[in-house]
Amino acid sequence: MFSNMMIRNIALFPALTIAATLMVSTASTAAPKPKSLGTFKDWTAYTYIKGSKPVCYVVSQPISTSPKGLNRDPAFFIITHRPGDGVRNEANTIIGYPFRKGSTASVVIDNASGFKFFTSADGAWAGSKETDSKVVGAMKAGSTMVIRGQSQRGTKTTDKYSLAGISAAMKAIDSTCRR
Repeated sequence: MFSNMMIRNIALFPALTIAATLMVSTASTAAPKPKSLGTFKDWTAYTYIKGSKPVCYVVSQPISTSPKGLNRDPAFFIITHRPGDGVRNEANTIIGYPFRKGSTASVVIDNASGFKFFTSADGAWAGSKETDSKVVGAMKAGSTMVIRGQSQRGTKTTDKYSLAGISAAMKAIDSTCRR
């Protein structure tokens, strides 16, 4: 279950993501406002319009992290559809610290399905449409997901996510952001 702090962080995440995206694009463009499609147990679905095309994503935060007490920003796992760009099921994490250069993030779903994500700055991605689809399929069939990463300083972290509600959240963005 989300704490009040986690809910505030998740509520702020769309605005922060959009703000960062817009800083890279033109400064005169107004920021699109994300609209919640609903919260489905431990996952929340959002949509917004970029140009004239919809963008949809689901997001969650870890239910546990280790080691405890690290000074890091909030972590998130996100799956995005951008039909205007031909993107569906793009899986990525924002880990809350800069990854060690050249490292990978390990994503394990129910202790069986292991995936290696490439890293850049504080993000990690599956890296291919095929892997994205496999990750999403495993998430829908699973109950927990564990992400392991290593910071620039060498600290190894483990974030555990609940997958409760992921199927319903994905259904919400699938119907809103069709191909």
